[in-house]
Amino acid sequence: MDDLDRQLIGCLLEDGRATYAAIGERIGLSSPAVKRRMDRLVADGVIAGFTAILDPHLVGWTTEAYVEVHCKGTISPDELRAAFGRVPEVHAAATVSGAADAILHIVAKDVRDLERALERVRVETDNVDRTETAIVLSRLIDRHGPGQAGFSPPDEVPAG
Repeated sequence: MDDLDRQLIGCLLEDGRATYAAIGERIGLSSPAVKRRMDRLVADGVIAGFTAILDPHLVGWTTEAYVEVHCKGTISPDELRAAFGRVPEVHAAATVSGAADAILHIVAKDVRDLERALERVRVETDNVDRTETAIVLSRLIDRHGPGQAGFSPPDEVPAG
């Protein structure tokens, strides 16, 4: 990846529906050159896919929580992925270091819907011993959702 690739990715993060021409104009390339680079980034797996980012509140998902999952015994990440994947309210899941085995990001319509989702998380695998839930009160920074600040490579500090 070179600087033009990073700029192209930054344009996509700002507007995933930008045309090749619009991106090319911003980074100084022709439309065909932008398309070739995008095709290469997709083929190399740098761009894993394209999706719509929804504002949870505007679609009626008003309750958000982070959930630590503590398991009994040993369970593989593949088993956890399969179990958590069956709960549609789980928007992200990761194995983590520390006391918990995994952490989930759950988005639900309301607290009652969150409670049902937590029950499903516990039921989908026999290995869940307990969960600890922290409900989000307000979002302070969200670089991957509505109003994202744009792309800054991790080794660079955003100006400001």
